[in-house]
Amino acid sequence: MASSDYQLFVIGGGSGGVRAARIASGLGARVAIAENFRYGGTCVIRGCVPKKLLVYAAHFAEDFADAQGFGWTVPPAEFSWPQLIEAKNKEITRLSGLYENNLKGSGVEVMHGAARLVDAHTVAVNGQKITAEHILVATGGTPFVPKIPGIAHAITSNEVFDLPQLPQRVLIVGGGYIAVEFAGILNGLGARITLCYRGQQVLRGFDDDVRAHLFEEMVKKGITVLLHQNVARIDKLNDGSLSVPLTGAQGPTLEVDAVLYATGRVPNTQGLGLAAVGVALDKAGGVVVDAFGQSSIPSIHAVGDVTNRIALTPVAIREGAALANTLFGPTRTSADLTTVPSAVFSQPPIGTVGLTEAQALARHGEIDIYSSKFRNMRHTLSGRDERTLVKLIVDTASQRVLGAHMVGADAPEIIQGLAIAIRMGATKADFDATVALHPSAAEEFVTLRDKITRKRDTRQPSAPDT
Repeated sequence: MASSDYQLFVIGGGSGGVRAARIASGLGARVAIAENFRYGGTCVIRGCVPKKLLVYAAHFAEDFADAQGFGWTVPPAEFSWPQLIEAKNKEITRLSGLYENNLKGSGVEVMHGAARLVDAHTVAVNGQKITAEHILVATGGTPFVPKIPGIAHAITSNEVFDLPQLPQRVLIVGGGYIAVEFAGILNGLGARITLCYRGQQVLRGFDDDVRAHLFEEMVKKGITVLLHQNVARIDKLNDGSLSVPLTGAQGPTLEVDAVLYATGRVPNTQGLGLAAVGVALDKAGGVVVDAFGQSSIPSIHAVGDVTNRIALTPVAIREGAALANTLFGPTRTSADLTTVPSAVFSQPPIGTVGLTEAQALARHGEIDIYSSKFRNMRHTLSGRDERTLVKLIVDTASQRVLGAHMVGADAPEIIQGLAIAIRMGATKADFDATVALHPSAAEEFVTLRDKITRKRDTRQPSAPDT
């Protein structure tokens, strides 16, 4: 094409877009990026970072209580939601500025405003038309909310971080990782939490033992979990509270101060003009791309949550780096996402990598299961009734470890290290030959000896995961 304003124009200032822009600029390309909210994207502004800060805050209630078992006398503590949110906002502002400054320092032209595709090589930003050899769509995802009566009275994970006060009674709708994380956060900070989910168990897609174990621990912490239930409507009462009738069998009508919808996220592709220029989208509105991030239009690319694949920040970063190297580096590069660890910052947290038991059975036919439930050493003195779960899934034929799962304190930190071993093809014998680090919860993964062998039942079709 004729000379363009830029070689790469990025729509979206989140983790994937920023990484692609910086690497592309470093490879010598002329790059510009536009963001219509704040630089940093969902993870920094309304996701991973503020959520983790609130998770830390929520743990202090139990920490104060547990301290008594170790000889500490702790005076009654008071919590201020506005003070926490103010501190959170200060950190998010710092990080957002850091993202923007790093882009500028990398030679990327930084713009503020909503970008829309005009054609395969043109975008419009703030009324200005800009041309580019390549356009990258990295606009992430947005919370999904159903169309039910009164849904305008509900909030999502976008709004919960900026509430002026902590609501005392909260209904959380959904059973995924966002739902269970906020159930733990708000419960830990003093709210009374009810979680309702239309399925048979929380955390669809995770290992069944992990799902059941977290459910038990949530209930122990005083969270009411209502399964096979959904919301019929939301009515606002005269005193400002909300009346919420549920639709399941003998579903109650709840009166709460806030309804938080955490029923999943969808690709943020509305208003970008993608379909009008011929970019293929999937049923959820995600941009369909090949292994190298290219859409059905060769000059238009996409990375991260907007592609409706693995919605994790490190995945978006890896995809963004791979795309920049493909377009402007010496060789085409695809992101290797064969073994992606993940965490759920529930209370207690989850760390997982590799296959679930159901996935392993479906793929390998015969597997060995090693698992253990135990009381963390901390709670021998705290007296808290919390148990940790660890689980290894091993291919019977090759003895290769296919998956590792943990529910308990420090699970995400532990799983990160195990992900390296599993990606490299470690066997159960490799785990057994590793000397344990004692005393620690992590040592359980190298001391598991009792196994259960399971075979795929070819006579029965697989049950749906709900």
